[in-house]
Amino acid sequence: MDNKNKGFNPETPTKIAVIGLGYVGLPLARLFSTKFPTVGFDMNPHRVAALNGGHDATLEVEDHLLREAMEQHGFRCTCDLEEIRDCNFYVVAVPTPVDADNHPDLQPLISASRTVGQVIGKGDIVVYESTVYPGVTEEECVPVVEQVSGLKCNQDFFAGYSPERINPGDKLHTVEKIKKVTSGSTPETAEKVDAVYRAVIQAGTHLASSIRVAEASKIIENSQRDVNIAFMNELAKIFNAMGIDTQEVIDAAATKWNFIRMKPGLVGGHCISVDPYYLIQKAQVYGVLPRIMFSARRLNDGMGNYVANQVIKHMNLKGVMVKDARILLLGITFKENCPDIRNTKVVDIFSTLREFTPHITVCDPWANAESVKKAYGIELVKEVPEEKYDAVVLCVAHDAFSALDLKALVKEPGVIYDVKSILPREMVDGRL
Repeated sequence: MDNKNKGFNPETPTKIAVIGLGYVGLPLARLFSTKFPTVGFDMNPHRVAALNGGHDATLEVEDHLLREAMEQHGFRCTCDLEEIRDCNFYVVAVPTPVDADNHPDLQPLISASRTVGQVIGKGDIVVYESTVYPGVTEEECVPVVEQVSGLKCNQDFFAGYSPERINPGDKLHTVEKIKKVTSGSTPETAEKVDAVYRAVIQAGTHLASSIRVAEASKIIENSQRDVNIAFMNELAKIFNAMGIDTQEVIDAAATKWNFIRMKPGLVGGHCISVDPYYLIQKAQVYGVLPRIMFSARRLNDGMGNYVANQVIKHMNLKGVMVKDARILLLGITFKENCPDIRNTKVVDIFSTLREFTPHITVCDPWANAESVKKAYGIELVKEVPEEKYDAVVLCVAHDAFSALDLKALVKEPGVIYDVKSILPREMVDGRL
């Protein structure tokens, strides 16, 4: 293996390679490029070509910022390993999915570690950003880098962990405005990693005492939110059964200063709906059964089916025939004003309703129709067809939907169901 032999020197100018140019990697790489020579690496040639052409399909990085990074800061994207061989600070930002049984799938991380192992040299640092359970960086990833490179961690190269905190679609809390947790495999490495991130993160950094602490800090962020949303979803089920409006209950409770105001809803996306499974799996290795987290996951995973059955209930109450009904689902992304369709629970609403009728129209101006078809087998329209429906379900609170006259879209009798609870109470037949 033709590895570099530079030797560790904290004063060596930093040249960064970001491995993985998705929702996390690209914004970070673009940001790094404003202070350091930076190359983005991705295995997908179509993704790389599009980025080098100045457009990010995820819309996380605006086109003018991407072009500015390339034209003014020398940022470029590549599929060629040789173009990142002369880097000395490698950042891995690849997905950490779960399999069909909700078991952690570390294969993307292992593959990325092999990539790093082929180019890393003496004195270099590899930092992982992917969300994992405590121990993955040092026990699973670093050994792969060592095996492929023939080098020894903390002797020849060094490791760090800085969990991603990207909030897809959020143009207010962008990567530079979110405080960054950092860590390293040695005290000197930790200081170096922290300094690199501190150079670009306006909100500052928090240097954790170890890589395992940093890993744990990230996974509990998402697990805590998952549990909180599950609690609100459980309340919604209780109050709906009792004939009490959940939002009115929340409004009343929120008049106390220390009440944590949250809403029920669908929990999708790559983070909150996935990450808790990593900690659940690892906890059981140590003989701990995380009952609260596991129950929260099961409850949140079932909310799409629950919403669909609520729609059916309201249709029955109004005498609307469910069989062969024409139903409009507004939105399929996992959150508003964002093209991200990963793990969207709107698909569960669709699947349950599809058992009763084939006449379901899914409209989303943000999602990519080809991606939706490939991922879920659902035909997508970008604009609402000019026809009337037996039921309209507002699944995602895209700003584009705020101008719609939903009453005009619904037959008489017909049902309007508001998953996001943003419509006036008097307009809808049901809501979470």
